[in-house]
Amino acid sequence: MPDVVIETERLLLRTQAADDFDVWMRDINTPAVREYLGGLETPEEVAAAFERAQRSQRTEGFSFWFIEEKASGRLLGCCGLKRVDTELAPALLHQMEIGWLLREDSWGCGYGFEAAAASLDFVFARPDFDRVYALTSRSNAASWKLMDKLGMSHLPEHDFVDPDFPPRDNPTAVYCLTRDQWESQE
Repeated sequence: MPDVVIETERLLLRTQAADDFDVWMRDINTPAVREYLGGLETPEEVAAAFERAQRSQRTEGFSFWFIEEKASGRLLGCCGLKRVDTELAPALLHQMEIGWLLREDSWGCGYGFEAAAASLDFVFARPDFDRVYALTSRSNAASWKLMDKLGMSHLPEHDFVDPDFPPRDNPTAVYCLTRDQWESQE
C-alpha cells in the first residue's frame, strides 16, 4: 500500500503502488513524454529509477513521488525532490533539485504546477534547504515555462553541456528558487 506524502486539491503525491510499473511502461514511458529526457527507457532503467526513488524516500524523506489523480485514481507521472547528482554541474552537486514528468494526456491541465508547488511547500517547510534547483533542456519549452511560472530564475552561469543528449537539447539550463522568493509569492 503506497504512502501519501502530499495531498493537494486534485492530486496525491505518493510512494509506489503495486501496478505503477506496468502503467508507467505503457502510459508514461512514451516517445512524446520522453522526448527531452533521452528517449524511451528500458524496463531495467525504469526499475532502477523506481528503486532510487524508494531509497531516497527511506533515507532522505523525499523523492520523485508518483502523482495520482484523486478523482480517477490514474497515475499521471511523477514530481518531487532529489539531490542533484550530475558531475557536470559540480557547483550544484548534492543540492536540492525539483523535477516532474507527466503523461501526455494530462498535459495542459495544471497538474505539473499543482504538484511542483506542493513539492516546494514541502521542501521549504524543512529548515535545512533554502534553495531548490531545476534542470532542463533549453529545447524543453514546457518545462522551463513551468519553472518561470513557479518563480524560478534561470542561472545561465551554471548551464552545462551534457554529452548524453543531442545538440538540440544542449545546454542543460539551470534554474533556481530560494525560500524567500517562494514565500514572497504566497
